[in-house]
Amino acid sequence: MGRPRAAPPTPRAAAARVLAGVLAGRSLAEALPAAVVPEGDRSLLAELAYGTCRWFPRLDFFLGRLLERPLKPRDADLRALLVVGLYQLVEMRVASHAAVDAPVAAARALGTDWAAGLVNGVLRRFLRERAALESAAAADLAAAHAHPAWLVTRLQSAWPDAWLAVLQAGNGRPPMTLRVNRLRGSTADCRAGLAAAGVAAAAVEVVPTALVLDQPVDVGRVPGFAAGAVSVQDAGAQLAAPLLDPRAGDLVLDACAAPGGKTGHLLEWCPAARVTAVDIDPQRLERVGENLNRLGVAARLAQGDAERPSGEWAADRYDRILLDVPCTATGVIRRHPDIKLLRRAADVDELVGRQARILDAVWPLLKPGGILLYVTCSVLPDENQRQIDGFLGRRRDACAVPIGAAWGRPAGAGRQILTGEGGMDGFYYARLTRTGGA
Repeated sequence: MGRPRAAPPTPRAAAARVLAGVLAGRSLAEALPAAVVPEGDRSLLAELAYGTCRWFPRLDFFLGRLLERPLKPRDADLRALLVVGLYQLVEMRVASHAAVDAPVAAARALGTDWAAGLVNGVLRRFLRERAALESAAAADLAAAHAHPAWLVTRLQSAWPDAWLAVLQAGNGRPPMTLRVNRLRGSTADCRAGLAAAGVAAAAVEVVPTALVLDQPVDVGRVPGFAAGAVSVQDAGAQLAAPLLDPRAGDLVLDACAAPGGKTGHLLEWCPAARVTAVDIDPQRLERVGENLNRLGVAARLAQGDAERPSGEWAADRYDRILLDVPCTATGVIRRHPDIKLLRRAADVDELVGRQARILDAVWPLLKPGGILLYVTCSVLPDENQRQIDGFLGRRRDACAVPIGAAWGRPAGAGRQILTGEGGMDGFYYARLTRTGGA
């Protein structure tokens, strides 16, 4: 007889391994799907993994005060498990004894029996000293706002009238928003179909294709999802297609296309547009193709680097270019709370440089009179209005096209949506045209 099969890890142990992976540099999108737990525990695992990332700056502050000496690097799983335990005590409605006992059991499941006493002691000490610890956290910039201190400082400088609202929105749970495929039916019909399926949804006044669900549901409960009648996409992201407004026969370049949400919307907006979708990552490009197949639309897919255009796609000249550039993603932290752990202050300058190089490299592919839409999911001015101001300053053949809209706020040559405004994620849009000058 072979050895008995080992039991799968508990949700707390699995969440600790996921969090340890994020602390080591993996994204939640990579680490969470790889975790092995019984199917019935996956929702709890997701809650623990997302929740610990969302509140990590505060929880880690508590942990630093509770440990008599720092843990060693080899104890990364144990550190993560302690954070998971603190999350249950602080943010989840779990009885204190269960919130302590379960992580202690998980310590053994992780193969760290010696640490069970430490876990028990740390969590029980938190319960005894909670008021004093929370008072101390309120005086610490990162802990008080559950965001990295460097980001809090930048937001205070950039948005003196709104920085606190941005941080509060970043700590919130994002809504589930649908994009209605107008080739398959109206938003009103989709809303009625959702209601018949027991799913309540509200329209978004400034985004006619968007419906916000009262409560997130599995996409399997969304009528028409599998057939491409609807997609999951934040309302703010649904502004790209109407702003670019491709027409029948237009050559359209989506230069940083993956995962393909905006690509699909462009083709729903104008199925007679001739769209080329480019991405540097071949696996992510495959996902673009899968998303387009579900929608029943088609584009030319090409692997390539927008920073160094080459190949057949770079030989064309386009009427419309969508440039959704790599960015800090500070506008979508509520959807991707691991950004709080993964992003560093130094990343901003690196990304700003890359964005500028992509703008300069892609601009010659735009026909005179064409429109380029610059997009980020960032709320940092260096990546947005300052980036575009710099580009306009060095390109005499570039001119801003004003965006008159009922959403967001003016920001240089473009418009900025701050996280949570209108219920949307944080996005920046700037519309540029090529004048044909030198």
